[in-house]
Amino acid sequence: MKHKAMSAAIVAGAVATAVAGLSATAPAHAQAKEKCYGVSLKGQNDCKAGAGTTCAGTSTVDYQGNAWTLVPKGTCVSMDVPDGRHGSLTELDRDLPEA
Repeated sequence: MKHKAMSAAIVAGAVATAVAGLSATAPAHAQAKEKCYGVSLKGQNDCKAGAGTTCAGTSTVDYQGNAWTLVPKGTCVSMDVPDGRHGSLTELDRDLPEA
């Protein structure tokens, strides 16, 4: 009986350690994103797509310069889009829908 109680305590400790490790890394993972303008496809932006739009999923042009998507931190400006262009950490004046 003593052996079962000891095994249960070891398993419980291992589970508690694993859960604590997950909760400690979750906030860091959530913070490891940045807004990247000009990389999302039509209707797939996370937010901001210029005047007259509401938010997520409202971009009307592929790679719309004033629409952003969350990407892993540090990857935005190296993301390639057609014609040798890249993502930007700031809003762009390119690929905007016609008014």
